[in-house]
Amino acid sequence: QLQLVESGGGLVQPGGSLRLSCTASELPLRWYAIGWFRQAPGKEREGILCINTNGSTTNYGDSVKGRFTISRDNAKNTVYLQVNSLKPEDSAVYYCAAYTHYYCSGAIDYWGQGTQVTVSS
Repeated sequence: QLQLVESGGGLVQPGGSLRLSCTASELPLRWYAIGWFRQAPGKEREGILCINTNGSTTNYGDSVKGRFTISRDNAKNTVYLQVNSLKPEDSAVYYCAAYTHYYCSGAIDYWGQGTQVTVSS
């Protein structure tokens, strides 16, 4: 099966930036639409952004208000989430996930383990 591993999280001060990575193995990442999600303690899981196999993107909501961007590098089997101007309320575990089909809709087949982002002074 497809394996997804997130990396790039850590502790950052308010206003800082991180680039999170979602790297696939066992199967080519280019076969899948990939979404980024996050979940903070005591809150429900929130969808952020998704990128389709053709490179087009989908916004799940307005909570990040243009501060985050998603991209993919199929040669590296990696999807990135660039997170800028971080706020304490952005602190969460960030997950990537692969959809069953080629677009950012319908069922999700695979989830990564998550990477922790903590924004604190």
